[in-house]
Amino acid sequence: MKLLTLLKNLSFATLLGAVSWSAAAQHVPQAGTDYRVLDRALSTEAPPGKIEVIEFFWYGCPHCFAFEPGLEAWEKTLAPDVYFHPLPFAFIGAPEQQKLFYTLEDMGLLPTMHDKVFNAIHVQYKRLDTEAEITDFMAANGVDRAKFTSVFRSFDVATKVNRGKQISSAWGIDGVPTLGVQGRWYTSPAQANSEARALQVASFLIGRARQGA
Repeated sequence: MKLLTLLKNLSFATLLGAVSWSAAAQHVPQAGTDYRVLDRALSTEAPPGKIEVIEFFWYGCPHCFAFEPGLEAWEKTLAPDVYFHPLPFAFIGAPEQQKLFYTLEDMGLLPTMHDKVFNAIHVQYKRLDTEAEITDFMAANGVDRAKFTSVFRSFDVATKVNRGKQISSAWGIDGVPTLGVQGRWYTSPAQANSEARALQVASFLIGRARQGA
């Protein structure tokens, strides 16, 4: 069993228990301590009536890899009015991994390949930094090399990469993993001092957005 899958199975109940917290057991999240407030609200890309939650991440980030099992367990508990989506962070020197994410998205391969990419980098210690390395990896996983290369080099993927950079810049994100909520607030395990607490804070912020705060 792959490590990431095993971590998901082991952590699901634990994380849900940690995230299902009461106000009596935990202090109410505080701006500037548990989360940051943007100087001005940003427009969201969520459908009408939905609350947007963005996961800023980088495939090469070990903290993102460690956060992923609990995050995916938490995502399954979100109400239908929450629009959750990952966004690859625009680290200098990592544009190919941004292109990889959007190529997987365009090809409908995120459900099957997203975790495999994390595992390849952090468990198998594969380098996926160049187009050649990425294409070889995808071909080894049964993806048509020519089709993948065509999408990877496409205008649509390049446009999404540029848009992702604009969004990251507008948020002022300087590290990952980070969760942005409704164009107004963001938190992270580093900010909240633990992975479980970051998810608690994100749930709190979703509640604030739902109340129109």
